[in-house]
Amino acid sequence: MTQPPEPPYPEAVPPPSCPAPDPPRYPAPPAPALPPPRPPAGHDPTHPHHIDTGQRRIHLTAHQRGADATAIGNLLLHVPNFLGSLVVVFLVSLLFGDLGLVVVLTWLASGLLVFHRPTESTIARHLLRLRYPTQAERARLEPVWREVTARAGVEARTYELWVEDSDGLNAVAAAGHIVGITSYAMDHLPNGELAAVMAHELGHHVGGHSWSSLLGYWYALPGRLAWRLIRALSVVAYRVSRSLSCLGAGVTLLVLGSLTVATVTTLYGLPLLLLAMPYALAAVGRRAELRADRHAAALGFAPMLASVLDKLHRAEQQQAAALTAQYGVRAATRESPLSKLLSSHPDHHTRLHHLQPYLQPRP
Repeated sequence: MTQPPEPPYPEAVPPPSCPAPDPPRYPAPPAPALPPPRPPAGHDPTHPHHIDTGQRRIHLTAHQRGADATAIGNLLLHVPNFLGSLVVVFLVSLLFGDLGLVVVLTWLASGLLVFHRPTESTIARHLLRLRYPTQAERARLEPVWREVTARAGVEARTYELWVEDSDGLNAVAAAGHIVGITSYAMDHLPNGELAAVMAHELGHHVGGHSWSSLLGYWYALPGRLAWRLIRALSVVAYRVSRSLSCLGAGVTLLVLGSLTVATVTTLYGLPLLLLAMPYALAAVGRRAELRADRHAAALGFAPMLASVLDKLHRAEQQQAAALTAQYGVRAATRESPLSKLLSSHPDHHTRLHHLQPYLQPRP
């Protein structure tokens, strides 16, 4: 049985054609040519603080690193803290009987961990909140770091570059081999200013500032912990005795005062010397910052470093203005004399003053 033929498929009806628009009476002006996008500050070769980081021959100096007068002074100032910690460790070691000497010797040898690379990595990751740079970040940092170390005559592989995820302009020289850069500095500074920041941190390393500070802090830690414990127990004892009676509070104060006098007398005034240590250590820290500035300036980064210091100063002023606008109270833009004595960094004008000899045009 034959099937009937299929009906023809209807052809698509073309849409009605729209009349062409009349040509404009006056031709439209050509669109203005947009300027090429400006690269970020860190990648702008036209920036006045951009430097050439091409490969060059590196002449390593015979003296790679050491301990300058600032590092030695820092260690000497930590001697009272060390002696106080030694007394604390000795008292704790008495609880271990015959193994007490082993406890003391172990604590004395633990300072070598400052130069242990895995320990440094642990400090950087967990205490300083640093991380390893990504591949793109390495491509940004390593050419600048090679330029800095080439000028200083230092082996670049001696140190490790780390990154801190922060929107602040900062860097840190930690432990014995770590140079940390904030992500903001890496992304926003031209490579010349980034090199100045790195050269400053390298100055801390070659001068021994970083390891001496960490070593002093480590050996002072048992004494600090014991002092905090004693202070907390004293506050608790005073509050308990005060809640009982005025007589109890007087007895507690008398006992604590007697113990204080006995301690000061027995240790030949050493606890009184500890009260002055924060001021002396802050003064040494300020001297270390000026020495690191001089190291960067001697490598040819004085104008770049001065520009970075200006940016830091403006950021502090903007922060003070923001606090003023938020709380309606004028924030203090100048430090008090006491806060200056406890500051570990010199003020802006002092640092610029010490950079002036390197900023003068050479004859």
